[in-house]
Amino acid sequence: MTLKIKVAAAVLAGVALSAAGCHSSRISAMVENQTGLPITLLEVDYPSASFGVDALAAGGTYRYQFKVRDSGAVKVQYTEEPSHTVRQASGPTLSEGEAGRLEIVLLPSGKVKFLPELTQDH
Repeated sequence: MTLKIKVAAAVLAGVALSAAGCHSSRISAMVENQTGLPITLLEVDYPSASFGVDALAAGGTYRYQFKVRDSGAVKVQYTEEPSHTVRQASGPTLSEGEAGRLEIVLLPSGKVKFLPELTQDH
């Protein structure tokens, strides 16, 4: 076997192994505004970062994917319009390496339902 063929074989083997071993654990989040009112300044905090949107109409949905790099509780904060009432809630604890789905349903009177479907991804 020539040196070029050995090098090419080694490179292909390395690519195959890294493709098989590399998997990024992500959580697909969906926030649903079921408050009956438009909301503004939606922010979802999760361990080591956050995401959000400036406004979400009544009945609207916002989707986001993220990777957990630490452990801690999910927290959500938003402002109900037109009263400018700030609402806050804490949800489930997330751990580094978790993957799956997290649905956050914003309900009337500041209630929030967290619906996690998560597994530890190795």
